[in-house]
Amino acid sequence: MAASKVEIEDVPCCPICLEQFNIPRQLPCAHSFCEKCLQSHITTEVRKHSKLCFVKCPVCRNSARPSIKDKPTSEWASLFPANTVLQSVLTESKVNRLCDACSTEADAVPAEGLCVFCKEAMCRDCLKLHRRQKISKDHMIISLEELVSKPENAVKLVEDFTCSEHNGEDIKFYCKNHKVPCCGMCFVEGHKTCSTVIDLKKELLSLLCDSKPNKTIADMKKIEIHLKKFMEVNKAFVTTLKPQVDRLTKKVRDVRQKINAVLDQLETLVEAEGNRIYKEEVTRIQDENHQCLSLIHAVRNSCYLLEAVNKYGSNLQKFIMSEKMSWQLQSYCNLVGEKYEKTDTVLLQVKFAPPIQSLLSLTLSALGKVVTTASSNTMTCSWKPRKFTQVEVISLKYLTFDRQFERRYIGVTCLPGDRVMLADYIDNQCILLNSSYRVITSHTLTGKPCDICVLDDQEVAVSLYDENKIQILSVIGDVIRRVKMITTKYSCNGIAAAGNGDMVVNGYCGNNKSQWSLINMKGDVKCTHQYDSVDGDSRVILNDKKTLVYISLSKTNSLLCFDMDGKKLFTYSPDNLQNPFGVAVDRYDNIYVLGNSSNNIHQLEPDGSVQQVVNTGVPTYPRAICIHKSKDILIIMNDSDETKLYIYQLK
Repeated sequence: MAASKVEIEDVPCCPICLEQFNIPRQLPCAHSFCEKCLQSHITTEVRKHSKLCFVKCPVCRNSARPSIKDKPTSEWASLFPANTVLQSVLTESKVNRLCDACSTEADAVPAEGLCVFCKEAMCRDCLKLHRRQKISKDHMIISLEELVSKPENAVKLVEDFTCSEHNGEDIKFYCKNHKVPCCGMCFVEGHKTCSTVIDLKKELLSLLCDSKPNKTIADMKKIEIHLKKFMEVNKAFVTTLKPQVDRLTKKVRDVRQKINAVLDQLETLVEAEGNRIYKEEVTRIQDENHQCLSLIHAVRNSCYLLEAVNKYGSNLQKFIMSEKMSWQLQSYCNLVGEKYEKTDTVLLQVKFAPPIQSLLSLTLSALGKVVTTASSNTMTCSWKPRKFTQVEVISLKYLTFDRQFERRYIGVTCLPGDRVMLADYIDNQCILLNSSYRVITSHTLTGKPCDICVLDDQEVAVSLYDENKIQILSVIGDVIRRVKMITTKYSCNGIAAAGNGDMVVNGYCGNNKSQWSLINMKGDVKCTHQYDSVDGDSRVILNDKKTLVYISLSKTNSLLCFDMDGKKLFTYSPDNLQNPFGVAVDRYDNIYVLGNSSNNIHQLEPDGSVQQVVNTGVPTYPRAICIHKSKDILIIMNDSDETKLYIYQLK
């Protein structure tokens, strides 16, 4: 095993041994390993669990069972299908394979070809026998030389034409509710009550278009880049440890020259302790980088597999493999989020005992000791793709003044304590909801609210469009009080917190011009930036670092992005975004634009490139959007006779 290997070769490697594959075997989750490495992993699992019914993938921990259930665990690895796609890109010279039928440890018989139907490598004699048998005479045979020279032949050997749960059953359907391909048995057993199960044969082209295998490949390559950066940070940290030890040693030596020989003992102690910590940290970093390197190879292998299928495979192969890889991508993102966004470092220091003048009378233990200070370098995965699933729908019907009516809300924001505040356009109010989305109290405003944002733990700001004002409210417990009123020089549509009590406000200022301004709590304008726009509803949000401003414009069907100096970085205005009435940013800096008339959510990366466009599932006119970042919850309101909150879980 290449434990000390730091360089990453540009060839498919086994995530276990970190070497080039030797007979790669593929699990149902599409991760591949050397046959011997996989068998060693299975053997280790058997020692832990005497009665092993399945094996967990070393990368994603998904369960896998061999196709033949009555075989001993010592043969399980050989029962999983060979990954001939990875095998075909291992070398440009030849593929070293042995005959699956007649090779043993004592007698190695080289293979000459592979049967596409049986997925087995065969020697010359076995190939002759295979062609003579009636049941296999029509099977397609590919020579090993063709497998290397023509990657499209390797794609023909890719598995998953049939259901992994029901061996031999063709995949005929796709469940949009659960986002999984399924066979007839899967449909009867688990998807019969699902509302959107479609025929793959009829909808394959449209599904393949939505699946976007190229986008999945690009995201996987971004994960690989992030993991490499994580390793580089760890390597750079290791190089700083020894100079720290040397600096501390010299510091002690300088003190020693001024006092007495007792510091000789302290110098020895500091150097020994520093080197001990250095060795421990180097060992820890090497282990951590080894795990990171293993995951890089897993990501790269997934890319090789999907790239090959995407380039040479059939539409069915592309779709099915793309769906698998999209779930793999999510598991990679989760692993990165859990383990590889933060690398721990330590700083070495010498802590001298006071007073230094009395060192001669001190014992060695009283002189001082080497201490470490923990420090972390966090790398944010701003590219991390997110999936969101609707988990709850809340109807906003309340009884007031002995009559029942339904409010229409155009603004929503999340407050500390899992509370939610709504801007009520009809009754000129702010409504405070508890964590169960039930009304706590309300507060009457001086005009019609347009947008709302949280300034800090106790204050919110509400823009009053028809009065060109911003009303500041305090929200302490269940009580809402008016704090102050700020007058703006133009119509105030969108409003967002910019940190340190500052706000960004946006509105139309006439002559086909709009502008956004940075103002403080006194109403003083720090800066103003104009841009071309017609009059219309707008919303504004900033990223977590308060360095980028995003503005959605309903009349021009677009999203604009500015830096804090007013430079426009990009404009997002696709045909399928109509009447955007809200924009939000999650903790990974992904952007969510809400299309009111198009009834969809556009999920963008920080640079404006689209990740996905998803139907909201809201029956009519989604009006406002916000994100509870710590809980990864996305909230959407609709704008109709019966207003509702639609709650989504981000993953």
